[in-house]
Amino acid sequence: MGRRKGGNKSLAPGGSQKCSSSNCLHDAATGTSIAGGEEVDEVIEERTESSNLENPPESLALSSSDKTSADYYFDSYSHFGIHEEMLKDVVRTKTYQNVIYQNTFLFKNKVVLDVGAGTGILSLFCAKAGAKHVYAIECSHMADMAKEIVQANGFSNAITVLKGKVEEIELPVTHVDVIISEWMGYFLLFENMLNTVLYARDKWLINDGIVLPDKASLYLTAIEDAEYKEDKIEFWNDVYGFDMSCIRKQAMMEPLVDTVDQNQMVTNCQLLKTMNISKMAPGDASFTAPFKLVAERNDYIHALVAYFDVSFTKCHKMMGFSTGPRSKATHWKQTVLYLEDVLTICEGEALVGSMTVEPNKTNPRDIEIMLKYSLNGQHCQVSSTQHYKMR
Repeated sequence: MGRRKGGNKSLAPGGSQKCSSSNCLHDAATGTSIAGGEEVDEVIEERTESSNLENPPESLALSSSDKTSADYYFDSYSHFGIHEEMLKDVVRTKTYQNVIYQNTFLFKNKVVLDVGAGTGILSLFCAKAGAKHVYAIECSHMADMAKEIVQANGFSNAITVLKGKVEEIELPVTHVDVIISEWMGYFLLFENMLNTVLYARDKWLINDGIVLPDKASLYLTAIEDAEYKEDKIEFWNDVYGFDMSCIRKQAMMEPLVDTVDQNQMVTNCQLLKTMNISKMAPGDASFTAPFKLVAERNDYIHALVAYFDVSFTKCHKMMGFSTGPRSKATHWKQTVLYLEDVLTICEGEALVGSMTVEPNKTNPRDIEIMLKYSLNGQHCQVSSTQHYKMR
């Protein structure tokens, strides 16, 4: 997905706009620090990886009619490309490394469970920090690679890789002291891996055990985005002279994961939801939260943008990172929800509303989002409801 160009186009609305009515905790740059305050200076180029396996082994060759949504989910993590992207996300990986290496007291002689271990990188960090033993659970075929990686690096006595679903695996131990996981998806909750972490917590974590990370917060802001909306949404109204607006309706319902220029931000950032991973119940990931976005300049609003922060509060010094527009880019980018209405807003005016988030009933790894918003401004009055699906 292409990066955006700056959108700091302030305006002084001189006339009335007729709106249709069809319908920070803070970024790491200004608050939560990347673990240990270490500088992350390399720029990561993001690419889309695709498999070049023409004849996959039998174990990979489930027929499409036999596959469930869960099969597709786990298959997507079998190819090394997605792990390369995550490992090269230095904000993500370096933060976890610093949390572990700079807080060895959390891991020394402790039994650790790594949920969704992937290549086993977090398990390797924990073992190197002195963990008594690490159990790394990975359901995709990457588990086979993780076993080789563990052996190649001399940690076979400290790390056990278990292939399978957390909900179906029996650990060789009854309890663990620490659960660590990089479970966050786009929009924080896409792919619903959080519930898997909570399941593991309730089944194996000792009473005074810790979950890392233990806090996650979702934020909302509003942006000017005329150029990109024209390119991604309005494009379908006239495609080489033909009306393809039926696809536009579909495009409007699917949030766009992309990098937003901080200069496009028109309003403040509003905290929607903070989740305490150590104490929350699985159902807490479904919620309705109010918001009030106050314009910081005269401008247009084309979309709302969601992003998240995660925190490791059990460290000597609180550590974490942000995926917001004011922070160094991560592979999570931000999540853009385009509005049907183009809103003209003046400095000090407020866009108010609520956002409802819940898993899709058919495929819980997908997310249903309902957005209600209204603006009663000098040049624009609108009240609307829109529905989105992340899939």
